[in-house]
Formats: sequence, C-alpha cells, structure tokens
Amino acid sequence: MQFSRIPFLSKPQQTDPPYMDAYLLDTVEANPYFSARPAVVICPGGGYEFVSEREGEAVAMRFLASGFHAFVLQYSVAPARFPTALCELAYAVQTVRQHAAEWKIEENRIYVMGFSAGGHLAASLGTLWNDPLLERALGYGAGPKPWKPDGMLLCYPVLTLGAFTHEGSRDSLLGPDAPQEKIAALSLETRVDASTVPAFIWHTENDGAVPVENSLQFAAALRKAGVSFELHIYQYGPHGISLCDKTTSYEEKQLVPDAAGWMDLAIRWITRQQA
Repeated sequence: MQFSRIPFLSKPQQTDPPYMDAYLLDTVEANPYFSARPAVVICPGGGYEFVSEREGEAVAMRFLASGFHAFVLQYSVAPARFPTALCELAYAVQTVRQHAAEWKIEENRIYVMGFSAGGHLAASLGTLWNDPLLERALGYGAGPKPWKPDGMLLCYPVLTLGAFTHEGSRDSLLGPDAPQEKIAALSLETRVDASTVPAFIWHTENDGAVPVENSLQFAAALRKAGVSFELHIYQYGPHGISLCDKTTSYEEKQLVPDAAGWMDLAIRWITRQQA
C-alpha cells in the first residue's frame, strides 16, 4: 500500500486547511483483474463542526481489503460555510480522476461516500455536480465535469434541512440565521432529478440524531426521478455507529452486529456498477 497526504489550496486565515489522505493499493501488473481499480472518496461526519476520525481511515482500510483504492477528505467545517466543503469535495473527485492513469484508478468508477453530515456533503455533489456554482468555483465551462462522481454511498445521512433535519448540521453549514430559501435549496430531496447519480443508502430506524426520514424521503425522490438506488434500513442502532464493530466503537452501544453487514453490501453494490 502507498499512503500520501494531498494538501488543498486554502485561505490564509484557515487554521485547519483541508487535505485528502490517499490510500493506494500496490498494483500487480500480471493480475488482469487489478490493472485499475474503483476508488472511493470518503467524507466522515461531524455535524459540519469537525471531521470524525471514526469514519475515516478504518473505513478506508475495509475498502483496501476489498480491492478498492480509498481517499479520506478532511474538509472545512464551521466557521466555514456553504459552499466551501462542497467545492473541496468536487476538487477532490476531480483530482482523483485527473490522476487515474498514474494511480491505476478506473476513471469512470469514482464514488463518494459520506457519514451523517458527510452524507449531506456527498449527496450535495451527487445532486448538484452540474450546478453553475461549481463551474465557477473550479474554473470549468461547458463540457464534461471531472468532479462528477459515478455514484454515492450515504451512511445514516443528513439529507433534508427541513422538518427532519439535524439542526446542528444545518446551522454549522449555513449559519443559525440562514434564509428559508437557502435552507430549501440545500434540502437535497428537493434537488434530485434525472441527472442525480446512483445511490447506496443505509440508516437505522431508531436513529435518535438524524431521523430515518432523511433517507426515506431521499429514496422516494430518487425513485420518482428514475435514478437507481439501493436502500437498507436496520431496525436498531444509534447514530454514528460507523463500522458497527470494535474497529470504530468507543462505547458498547456502538457495537451493532446486526447492522455490521452494511459494508459488505456497499462493496457488492460498487462491484455491480458498470463503468
């Protein structure tokens, strides 16, 4: 395995500038199955207030063990506001795609994954990848958008900023006095259309921090728009359970073996996607 830290351009006043950690498997040239591999850019959660360690490297290691390259994005959080983190994720995906040949990545199989508020970030790129805002921010005009992900994996995600939102994530992203029109514009169930990328989603029914309606409403919007998706709702599990086992658990309630199979399902979903 090769590891490197990729710094991003940042504003001088930023005390914690963004960066991306790259975890690249060594390629055996004689193996025809792994001359190039899919890649996943992971956005840990943290309510747009911090970036959780529990949803970063450990998750990347699981992808490596399954034959995928993985990247963990340390994106900007409050006091940074929208669209800072979204532009950073778009730049991250663009960077991975631009280095696809060098890093032995299948350039049409680059996925974004997000946990909790990181799910909102990943889904923002999955729904808003063709928004003129990103064209201006990344300096592209007409033509293919290299920051468009090929799919998104959303783990107990914040998706709506409306009635079922996680208020802390919303306030950190937009500020506590955000106008209603901006809140509505970033309630992502309202932004799904036929151009939205395919999705894998999982949640727990009794999530007490981010209601399961976030995933249910988003899945319904995907269905209405004719976008392919896979949705798994587990009966039990508190918010923020990550891999659901001792690898990422700080306390006993985060050990949820009945939900731990989500990672295998996610890997199978990626494997089924066509380039």
